[in-house]
Amino acid sequence: MKTSIIIPTFNEENSIADTLENIMKAAGNAEYEIIVSDAGDDRTGCIVEDFPVTLCRSPKGRAVQMNRGAETASGTILFFLHADTHTPAGFLETISSAVEQGHQAGCFQLTFDDPHWLMQTYGWFTRFPFPLCRGGDQTLFITRNLFQHIGGFNEELRVMEDIEIIERIWKHAKFSILDDVVVTSARKYAVNGRIRLQMIFGTVHLLYSLGFDQDIIADYYRRSVD
Repeated sequence: MKTSIIIPTFNEENSIADTLENIMKAAGNAEYEIIVSDAGDDRTGCIVEDFPVTLCRSPKGRAVQMNRGAETASGTILFFLHADTHTPAGFLETISSAVEQGHQAGCFQLTFDDPHWLMQTYGWFTRFPFPLCRGGDQTLFITRNLFQHIGGFNEELRVMEDIEIIERIWKHAKFSILDDVVVTSARKYAVNGRIRLQMIFGTVHLLYSLGFDQDIIADYYRRSVD
């Protein structure tokens, strides 16, 4: 099965090359394509041209960008990956095996590139099947058929689009948390504080679960995070 790896980017010129190199090294002999859905105005697009990658231009917004990437994709499996997250060796075989066993959607567990015990504890909790433990940094794999059936990402959402699509997936299929681990950047924690940023994320989850308007949630996040 061919996997389409879709990476939404916004001014990721400092990380995109490392991520693409990691993918090609970790992919093994599996059949895949890489689609970068870019909404920025930096050198990300120029850097991507040096790799065997399809560049897709999109309006800004993760939900919109990931849907545009999915529209460009030709694989039977869609794999959504953040630009600052690195995949484990053989990750495509792991995903294909899960799909062959009947798992139509799921994600990897997560760890951070910061060895601090608190960051490693945050990552440890991603093995549990609770909404509070989910996030886009963990990646998302989903069969094209299921993605189309549920209507893709909700483009009306400015935040929490990664949680909302999992909620819809749960209504149609089992969501699987794989044993392997992806490594994501802790750069936002370094800038905003390990405890403070986690409290902000928790507040965003709470506001979303209470049904607050997207503009209120997005404005709170924008004002709180550097």
